[in-house]
Amino acid sequence: MTQTLLELTDLQMRFQGLTALDDVSFSMAKGSVTSVIGPNGAGKTTLFNCVTGMYRPTSGQVSFDGHDITAMRAHQISRYGIARTFQNLALFSGLTVLENLLVGAYRQGSSGLLQGAFLSPAARAEQRAAQTAAFEVLEFLGMPDTAHLLPGELPYGRQKQVEFARALMQKARLVLLDEPMAGMSTPEKTAMTALIKRVQQQYGMSFLIVEHDIPVIMDISDKIVVLDFGRKIAEGTPQEVQANEAVIAAYLGTEH
Repeated sequence: MTQTLLELTDLQMRFQGLTALDDVSFSMAKGSVTSVIGPNGAGKTTLFNCVTGMYRPTSGQVSFDGHDITAMRAHQISRYGIARTFQNLALFSGLTVLENLLVGAYRQGSSGLLQGAFLSPAARAEQRAAQTAAFEVLEFLGMPDTAHLLPGELPYGRQKQVEFARALMQKARLVLLDEPMAGMSTPEKTAMTALIKRVQQQYGMSFLIVEHDIPVIMDISDKIVVLDFGRKIAEGTPQEVQANEAVIAAYLGTEH
């Protein structure tokens, strides 16, 4: 039996007179890849912000693994096991690749501020474990030689993978990817697609993706949700969505 991981129920988000999300409901299963697509201004990033606690919805509910997280703050939601990447790179340019990954491991630590400041045995043990995990992630991604480089020394596609790696370091059960293919070349998109599939298959990790590259979405998704002007107009498998007349009209317009 398929278990539900994330469920949105009648989600609304209003900004003064603008309704960015209008009664949006859908769910995604554990271990699945669900993609949210739609024209510019459809409400996709707003939806991400509601799920991750950056916005508090005007009404409706967000449930994660059976827990109501609607009113939680971003750091609380992160501790439940939700990580996120951003459309624009959010790496720390002055830190090495390894140090960027260690930032991702920070929320997993249990040492307090004083323990960390004075490098107690517990804090040192956590540091060693985090470094070991970071090198394992880089090895898994096929980029162990980048550990001591600055992000700016890497090609754009590799920088995107570093951000992805930092999300993996959070040991999240659900990773939200906001336009992971944006600005990538075709070979870089192919590599990122293969990476997402490999993580999904080997670790059972779930992904919620916003992406404009429709061929990529059709290839990678178990389910697709389509938004238009803040409303859900379609939901289903890639084949079902591709043939949906409302989706075709939203993307291509209709003849008059």
